[in-house]
Amino acid sequence: MNIDYFKFLKTLNILYVEDEENIRNNIAKTLLLLVNNVITAPNGIVALKQLKNNHIDIVLSDISMPEMSGLELSKEIRKNNKIIPIILLTAHTDTNFLLEATRLKLIDYIVKPLDFNQLKEALMKASNEIYNSGNFSIKFENNIYYDFSKKKLYMNSEEINITAKEIILLEFLYKNRKRVVPTIEIKNNVWEDDYEATDSALKGVLNKLRKKIGKDSIKNISGIGYQLNIN
Repeated sequence: MNIDYFKFLKTLNILYVEDEENIRNNIAKTLLLLVNNVITAPNGIVALKQLKNNHIDIVLSDISMPEMSGLELSKEIRKNNKIIPIILLTAHTDTNFLLEATRLKLIDYIVKPLDFNQLKEALMKASNEIYNSGNFSIKFENNIYYDFSKKKLYMNSEEINITAKEIILLEFLYKNRKRVVPTIEIKNNVWEDDYEATDSALKGVLNKLRKKIGKDSIKNISGIGYQLNIN
């Protein structure tokens, strides 16, 4: 399936870390042209708290900050998360910085002054990385989201129980979200045994999943099949 990485980028949440308030506010507004949601932090210490309390897809941080630099923040993040894309904004171009940045497996670094096209390109690279690694989430109403990499469902960072069949159904509908999926096709992909793939079994799994992600998240097209309804 061909992926529109720009549209995918629009569904993501970014943590932007910058100590200067005016710059932080202006860049945050710019970022909202590219991503779904921007969470800001004035320093690395607050940024680590934001990472703990919110679902973050990409980290964008200035490197020169009091209390904790962007490099120090990146090191702290990498202790617990080896894969979240990190982009640093820096005035540094020296070899030692670039070597240290490489060790942290950054998606990119952008040399100031910030250029919109460079920023967009870096974020597109991050969205590509997230999608291809499977490290992303499907977001629903009421702060409910499904984490593909962990195969877990959450509401406000609290885990919601989801069964193996519900996971298979949700992922299959997501992969085919641009079309109405015929009922027979869903049965063939969710159940290995045709004997178990009854209409009542499918409705049972659908109803339970709808209760968890929102009843309007899965549309029923009468006589045809079902389609995942997300932005």
